[in-house]
Amino acid sequence: MNPRKLLNLVSLRKKVKALQRQGKRIVFTNGCFDLLHVGHIRLLSRARALGDCLIVAVNTDTSVRKLKGPTRPIVPHRERVIVLAALSCIDYLILFGDSTPIELIKQLCPDVLVKGGDWVDIVGSHEVFAWGGEVVRIPLVKGRSTTRLIEKGLKPFLSGS
Repeated sequence: MNPRKLLNLVSLRKKVKALQRQGKRIVFTNGCFDLLHVGHIRLLSRARALGDCLIVAVNTDTSVRKLKGPTRPIVPHRERVIVLAALSCIDYLILFGDSTPIELIKQLCPDVLVKGGDWVDIVGSHEVFAWGGEVVRIPLVKGRSTTRLIEKGLKPFLSGS
């Protein structure tokens, strides 16, 4: 893993502000990214194409459990961050333990906020619009989700086969 990609909030804010002073467009997205699949890769690649720097906020294990239930995540956040850091489309990563990334969004002031097309109410959209930013929904890859992968993997065990 490139340790320079995973930053704390103070360091990431400094990077973002410096890049914005240079006229660079900052793109932000977030998620659990548990069992990385083609839908994640397409979202991240398309998000990166919307600007000069892609920041990905990754839910900690505790926040994933709160959102998805006690059996999740499948992959611990330390490993999810290593996998994500290997992707060239991601410039910086940050872990967050809150139920939403609203505080990160307020602190980082990205130019573009990206979420998957399944999101109707996108947390942080009001704030991003208020400072003149853009909110983009990326269409999902039909039939691809971590939940579906888990269900498919467990099907033989649940059916008694």
